[in-house]
Order: sequence, then structure tokens, then C-alpha cells
Amino acid sequence: MRLFVALEIPAAVRDNLAAQMKELRDLSRQVADKRPRWMRPENLHVTLKFIGEVSPANLENIREALTAIHRDAPVHLEFRGLGFFPSQQHPRVLWAGIEASPNLPSLAADIDSALETQGVAREERAFAPHLTLARFEPPGLHDKLRTMIQQNSGREFGSLQAREFHLVESHLRLAAAEYTSLASFPFAALEA
Repeated sequence: MRLFVALEIPAAVRDNLAAQMKELRDLSRQVADKRPRWMRPENLHVTLKFIGEVSPANLENIREALTAIHRDAPVHLEFRGLGFFPSQQHPRVLWAGIEASPNLPSLAADIDSALETQGVAREERAFAPHLTLARFEPPGLHDKLRTMIQQNSGREFGSLQAREFHLVESHLRLAAAEYTSLASFPFAALEA
């Protein structure tokens, strides 16, 4: 099983991102730039921890470890702006940015620690919340596409108050990955 832990994004945010992606995808077709591999809007999520391949026998232990995670408050996220990994000069990934409350990195760290007890390697890189919109293979993009992305670099897509995260299984397919939520984990109580 190929697993990851993520926050789901609201339909309104997904719709705003899908509209932006359609504009960019249409332009990339117009200029015949075949490098972008666009994510399916229904697959957009905020990854908190990529677990990778695990034996189905370990699934229950992973669930139990994640159940123990609790926070005093929900996580607040604002989805805003577009950018590139590793850089604008050599783009491999187009992302939508996330401005999050200070408890998001600590939530990701708690998940990382809980999963380490189950034999999942700790993250080596600092947590950088984002939504992957496209991958470029080979790296690079057409100048017109770069210009449109720069023009939308401050665009706002919406917000989210997250009180739960999800354990998700990824099924790799030729066309695109398919995701199945295996379990949900409330981590912050509803406000009274």
C-alpha cells in the first residue's frame, strides 16, 4: 500500500484552483508546451506526511499512532499565490501557496514523530505547505505560461479551518493517481 497523510481542501478552494489550472492548461495547449503534467483538481490536497509503501499488516498500527494526535486549536490555512520548485528559472513543480497558522508545522511534526514509532522514516526537509498543480518534465516552461503565472502570483483561492486530517492510499495509474481516504482523524475539538 502506498500511503500519505493529508488535509482535504474545501470545494470552493478546489473550484477556484481548478479555474486557474484550466486557464493555464488552455494556454499551454495554445503554445504547444507539452511539458506540464496537470494534477486532477479532485486530487488536490495538503500533504502533511508522505509515508510511502507499507505492508497492509502495518495499517492498523499506523491508524493507532495517528489517533493519538491532538491539538488545542484547528489549523487555519489561506490558499494564495503561485510559485515554482526548485526555482522560477528551472521549474519542476508549479504550486499554489499556503499561509498557515503556526500550529500547522507542529501538527506535521507530531504526525512525523508518531509515524516514526511505526518504522516510517522522519522527514529530512523542512515542512513547506503547498498544493502541487503541475509537474514539468523536462523542467522548464513556455514564456507565455511563465508570464500568466507571474500575473497570478498573488491570486487568492480561499481558506480552510482544518480540524481533521486523513490517511490516504494512492493507487498509481497510467492516466493519473487515484486517492482513497482510508481513515479520518479529528485532531481539534469543535469550539463550544
